[in-house]
Amino acid sequence: MDVHQVKEPDEKDDKKVTQIIGASQKRVMQRTHSGELEDDWIAEEVPVALVYNGISHVVMMASPKDLEAFALGFSLSEGIIKSAADIFGLDVTPNCNGIEVNIELSSRRFAGLKERRRAMAGRTGCGVCGIEQLGDLFRPLAPLPFTQTFDLANLDNALNQLKSVQEIGQLTGCTHAAAWITSQGELLGGCEDVGRHVALDKMLGLREKQNEWKSGAALVSSRASYEMVQKAAMCGVEVLFAVSAATKLAVDVAEKCNLTLVGFSKPGRATVYTHPQRLR
Repeated sequence: MDVHQVKEPDEKDDKKVTQIIGASQKRVMQRTHSGELEDDWIAEEVPVALVYNGISHVVMMASPKDLEAFALGFSLSEGIIKSAADIFGLDVTPNCNGIEVNIELSSRRFAGLKERRRAMAGRTGCGVCGIEQLGDLFRPLAPLPFTQTFDLANLDNALNQLKSVQEIGQLTGCTHAAAWITSQGELLGGCEDVGRHVALDKMLGLREKQNEWKSGAALVSSRASYEMVQKAAMCGVEVLFAVSAATKLAVDVAEKCNLTLVGFSKPGRATVYTHPQRLR
């Protein structure tokens, strides 16, 4: 958990308060028996601009943590880069209006980005805001191979560990999580964010740099929309578990690109929508 210590504003009190990146405390009225004011944790949400070679490409509302992973994962899942080697430099710079993530792309990848560049302003829960043409909505997806397997008996173990990557969520009840799990149901790591798409991008960015994360499956705390499926498939994820439902378009995309999509992933149950041959 991203934590640092700061002193209370009252210099006479030498107590320290823990501050968590992505969450802050606010005095609010709670419905309690006493009716008194109490401190509560609230999740932070800030504009994050991804700037490629000096040109702003997208602004997303996100939690202000794991932003380097977000930039890498977004670049991969949007097809801007093929691997981390296509990024020569990455710098996170806070400013008065939000946070800029400046990404230095290889000249080849930047030329490709300029050819299909779109103006886009993202909002929490919205992954297609600002797309200029309907034809830009669906990117071609190469069919996924069938190299992964997963024993559904191990899913409960992974679900029980999901909250371990939601420090902000446990305090505020306000974040989604995306995690990478092994075929044995062990959670290797993950990320959280106020936006489910951003949480997935962050996890995919972390996965790109972890060799031991190449085998396994993705687990998300949200529903599975078409874009969650598309992002996963763009990064070579063969199995995607979602805690909530899947949309029809997500199922259609998963079927076409050979992704195994599982929804309603709960202890003791799961709904398999596509390509069950990877599951035991």
